[in-house]
Amino acid sequence: MNRPIRVLVAKVGLDGHDRGAKVIATALRDAGMEVIYTGLRQTPEMVVNAALQEDVDAIGISILSGAHMTVFPKVLNLMKEKQMNDVLLTGGGIIPGDDVQQLTDMGVGKLFIPGTSTTDIAAYITEWVKINRKF
Repeated sequence: MNRPIRVLVAKVGLDGHDRGAKVIATALRDAGMEVIYTGLRQTPEMVVNAALQEDVDAIGISILSGAHMTVFPKVLNLMKEKQMNDVLLTGGGIIPGDDVQQLTDMGVGKLFIPGTSTTDIAAYITEWVKINRKF
């Protein structure tokens, strides 16, 4: 790969807590990735359009509001509509195990719970991009 991995980090919906997203964004930058942070209160459409414009390798959604079963499928469907089949959709937050499994079955990448090592998150994104992105 000739360029750094590009990751868009987003907060979707009315969830106003972005400390975790900022910690992840900083950790990914420290791991050598280029990070675009969209800020609070994004819609799924805004996230996917920004990801398309920025030509990202991965989208990371931080969600603590409990709306993960609405947000992730909506973003995933928009990504499919825009033929973003080689872009990783991952994320984290307060997501029960049963919901994690359902989202994974839909095609969402690995989801991370609070307390996960940022090194593990960066390693996962790096490995996924190496395997799935064609440059």
